[in-house]
Amino acid sequence: MNDKIDAILAKRGLKLPTPAAPVADYVPAVEVGGFLYVSGQLPFLDGVVMTGRLGEDRDVAAGQQAAEACGIMLVAQIKKALGSLDRVERIVKLGVFVSSDPRFTDQPKVADGASSLMVELFGDAGRHARAAVGVPVLPLGAMVEIDAVVAVRPA
Repeated sequence: MNDKIDAILAKRGLKLPTPAAPVADYVPAVEVGGFLYVSGQLPFLDGVVMTGRLGEDRDVAAGQQAAEACGIMLVAQIKKALGSLDRVERIVKLGVFVSSDPRFTDQPKVADGASSLMVELFGDAGRHARAAVGVPVLPLGAMVEIDAVVAVRPA
């Protein structure tokens, strides 16, 4: 699976970044009971957090790009925590938080930036349950933050 994922990322001109360090007192991921719980990841583009508010100063396309960037960081955190993406049995759930104006209602479309990436990288094992929620503000002014629950195979 690692080679397949690397090939898909390379074809799209992407690569897994160095996993981001926590910005407060928590750990990036916890593996317990056959699951990996990955803390919320922010969208980085060239090492800078993608900021803004959907429906105010950012549009759906920018939000989808930010969600995809969160998804890439999630995959980097998963790989670091598990040692290999081959241990991923299934992406179970994504929690997507979208910094948005109260009148903005396209959070699900924004979340598709990450959801589509998971399916592209993991195939059917990337199909997941999801919540897409509008919030007034996110850490560091980020457009999107996404956490994940992943079913894992034993090491």
